[in-house]
Amino acid sequence: MTQPNIPETTLPRVVIVGGGFGGVNLAKQLKHAPVQVVLLDRNNYHLFQPLLYQVSTAGLEPDSIAFPLRGIFRKQKNIVFRMAEVTGIRSTENILETGVGEVRYDYLVFATGSNTNFFGNKGIEDNAIGMKSLIEAVQIRNYVVKQFEESLLLSDPELIKPKLNFVMVGGGPTGVELAGAFAELRKYIMPKDYPDLPQDLMNVYLIESGPRLLASFSEKTSHQTQHDLQALGVRVMCNTGVKEYDGQVVTLSTGEVIHSQSLLWSAGVKGVPVKGIPEEVRLPNGRILVNEFNQVKGYTNIFAIGDIAQMTNDQRFPKGYPMVAQVAIQQGKNVAQNLRLFMEQKPMKAFYYKDLGSMATIGRNRAVAEFSNMRFSGYFAWIVWMIVHLMSLLGFRNKLVVFINWFYRYFTYERGTRIIIKRGAANIVKLRQTVGV
Repeated sequence: MTQPNIPETTLPRVVIVGGGFGGVNLAKQLKHAPVQVVLLDRNNYHLFQPLLYQVSTAGLEPDSIAFPLRGIFRKQKNIVFRMAEVTGIRSTENILETGVGEVRYDYLVFATGSNTNFFGNKGIEDNAIGMKSLIEAVQIRNYVVKQFEESLLLSDPELIKPKLNFVMVGGGPTGVELAGAFAELRKYIMPKDYPDLPQDLMNVYLIESGPRLLASFSEKTSHQTQHDLQALGVRVMCNTGVKEYDGQVVTLSTGEVIHSQSLLWSAGVKGVPVKGIPEEVRLPNGRILVNEFNQVKGYTNIFAIGDIAQMTNDQRFPKGYPMVAQVAIQQGKNVAQNLRLFMEQKPMKAFYYKDLGSMATIGRNRAVAEFSNMRFSGYFAWIVWMIVHLMSLLGFRNKLVVFINWFYRYFTYERGTRIIIKRGAANIVKLRQTVGV
């Protein structure tokens, strides 16, 4: 059996698949536990996904929201990190199959996160742009800037409009934040960088199939969000779904069409399952059924946390917990505690999600936030949003860089470096091929 050069040990081996919020917090909590922790991830960095949209709109540089996993665990002696992609599992042998060899485990935790969910629409999947990885965010930035540059080469407004019609699908926090960021590009950056392009040639659409934006928020907050987006010039379309997209024309459920070469999809996510997990515990949305201790149903030594885990024992969330960072963080800490208890043959503690609130930024001086029974909007909510996200970033350097960047942007109305660094972003098809590499 080939192994990716992992030191042998007499201690129980805890293998964690995924270096996201759940995996990182679980590994941290096991720092002083009598175990060997093996962390596997296809990338060598932890990504702060809530700020991906700012990278895609040139608000931040990619390295501002990514932190090396080895740097996070530099002082933790009981952890081994290997950059590897998991390909399967042989649970009867306690073997995890990866692209660089097989890894033996005593305890296995899946924290693989989620991917873009196109709900089986192949045409949209082939032509739309998802935003779940750093590569995708950078390629979106390249692509958007290239659309502006190519528009300058055209004189017919009817040919320019499809290049500058940006359509966001999904009225959740990601879609709202994307739409707001693109609207600010139109308002503050386009007149300075591209004065030869009339501002009215660029349109930003936000399409939501449900009756209102931010469905998990209160109705009052949803209406406030829609009002603020429309004030920025975003064309909000609720009770509207996307039926087809061929890379040029967006066909809506209302019968209306939008000519656009840029469809950014944030209408849903799905779990990233692993081959070898029994079908009876895998749901159509890719998530894995777990019990109240985050154990995969049918197993005692295999766990799942975060977006990949579907826990339905909480009456507050009969369809499972929301796929947000706080759930993954809290589940990571709970599983770390339960692993200690399990090894000591003590009763484990059931997981209970403590909802710390929700927030979304709309644009400059505009945000919404809800904590318990409190609701904020406007400038104060925007300040709270910035503080929470700034403090959640890993690494002092990243916190400092992002703070300086935001401070500079606030007073100069500027954005980051708007350069095209790869010609592979020439069109959406090439973009998706690049991301798939």
